[in-house]
Amino acid sequence: MCGIVGYTGGQDATPIIIDGLRRLEYRGYDSAGICTIADGRAEIRRSEGKLVNLEKLLRESPVAGSIGIGHTRWATHGRPSETNAHPHQAGAIIVVHNGIIENYLSLKEQLKAAGRVFKSETDTEVISHLIDSKYALTGDFELAVREGLAELRGAYAVCILCEREPGILIAAKQGSPMVVGLGKGEYFVGSDIPAILSHTREMVFMEDGEMAVFRDGIATFSTVAGAPLEKKARHIDWSPMMAEKGGYKHFMLKEIHEQPRAIRDTVAGRLLEEEGDVYLEDLNLADEQLRGIERIYIVACGTSWHAGLVGKFLIEGHCRLPVEVDIASEFRYRNPVVTDRTLIILISQSGETADTLAAMREAKSRGATNVAICNVVDSSIAREADGVIYTHAGPEIGVASTKAFVTQLAALYLFTIRLGRALDTIDKERGQGMIAGLVRIPALLEEALKLNQQVEKVARRYMNARDFLYLGRGINYPIALEGALKLKEISYIHAEGYPAGEMKHGPIALIDENMPVVVLAPKNSHYEKVVSNMEEVIARGGRVIAVCSEGDEEIRAKAEVTLEVPQDGDDLTPILLSVPLQLLAYHVAVLKGTDVDQPRNLAKSVTVE
Repeated sequence: MCGIVGYTGGQDATPIIIDGLRRLEYRGYDSAGICTIADGRAEIRRSEGKLVNLEKLLRESPVAGSIGIGHTRWATHGRPSETNAHPHQAGAIIVVHNGIIENYLSLKEQLKAAGRVFKSETDTEVISHLIDSKYALTGDFELAVREGLAELRGAYAVCILCEREPGILIAAKQGSPMVVGLGKGEYFVGSDIPAILSHTREMVFMEDGEMAVFRDGIATFSTVAGAPLEKKARHIDWSPMMAEKGGYKHFMLKEIHEQPRAIRDTVAGRLLEEEGDVYLEDLNLADEQLRGIERIYIVACGTSWHAGLVGKFLIEGHCRLPVEVDIASEFRYRNPVVTDRTLIILISQSGETADTLAAMREAKSRGATNVAICNVVDSSIAREADGVIYTHAGPEIGVASTKAFVTQLAALYLFTIRLGRALDTIDKERGQGMIAGLVRIPALLEEALKLNQQVEKVARRYMNARDFLYLGRGINYPIALEGALKLKEISYIHAEGYPAGEMKHGPIALIDENMPVVVLAPKNSHYEKVVSNMEEVIARGGRVIAVCSEGDEEIRAKAEVTLEVPQDGDDLTPILLSVPLQLLAYHVAVLKGTDVDQPRNLAKSVTVE
């Protein structure tokens, strides 16, 4: 969602901050701003819209200084505008902020009663006024920050400057991500790793209730209350080039083509092929604990929720435990039946999704064991979970998830094997067969990616349709949902995914000669039923785009278009079927001229409710 970058050191802060903000564009935003301090004077530049608008403003009216903060804002309180853009200054205090301050209205009324005048509609401006009011009384910048933050309720990650103390930068967090990069005599602050990765790989991950003060080339860490902390840096292996487009027109296309590598990296070192088992280094659950599980909830949002639906089929089918899949934003509000024999699997690419994090904390308070599947090392969800299965997709910049999604499917497949072996529902031989299938997937994905040019032609043929319908059965039904979501996200065409058997219970009324219907029809146990559903569509004039197994002559004879993928058992077809659906959404969006990597109104990481 919103992005933060801060810098203090010996270099010009402006290009470092702008570069960091550019690397955070994938999070989604509607305005941007920067503040630097030079010669005891703070200079702020802000603009509505994309970062190029701020860069243009800076060319016309540059700012200088070796200390500064920057921000990309996604509107929560107050409409998108220059006035509501960050940074916000009140008196001597300048603030950028991610998150939501829940008690900002009551604080605002108190501050207004004390004579404070507000210029924006944001909750963030309350923070700057609150700290400045403390600073006016004490003259101590650090103390004023501590006292001000202590009065806030809600979520925040903040970077704060003081015009009268130009050598100090303060960062703090509560419920929103914040990472500190360590350089030689310089420090970088970011709300996500890619923002500062081009400058350092040595990073300190801040926890809730912590504060960092950068003064005279020295960083000190403490709690907001003032207790000193010793923080250890972690070395991040991601290279800055991993976040670059690598010659592709869009990050999304690059990330679609990175999926074979992402799957290989996710399973590497985890397969015990001779034993028919897997090794999950950070799962932290012994066989005895796994055998004590009576029920599983998979909790996630958006694309990760679709991955969870596939996980339900895998775990119930192989491990014979009941699995419920919950949308995270609903889970904690429905009083779920959770005990100390419940396992909660949280799926989040970023590991910072606010609803998923809240659901995990709710489940934990009821005694459940929590396991996270996420892509970002030391993210909030990963740190707070009892165990974690990291996907190794690398940075995913495109807002519409692709490689993160398929690695989540791979992680769920790995967990299914591990759980099944612990429960003895998967024997050694069966485990070996499942592992062999997973080993084959990267090469099969590479074959599926050869459909790219063919899919582009299909996209050109159907790009002007107003609506799409996606149909699938069994373990592939969630992929119909995911394919429809991808098309909606980036092309802005209305699309719906349905279980194919549900078509007769309503959606069939929509089918006519103008309706493209994407049918997932691999040769599996549901094949004959899916073919029957496809014929029902054809009989009503629907235009069928069939995604089927290679060499399927029956489907070729019936469908208007076929996209054929390699066939390799039932359980792994969701990964293979995902590729043509991702490519279809991508090419339709490109042909329609939409912003593929940063679709309107969407953010990569949803860090507020």
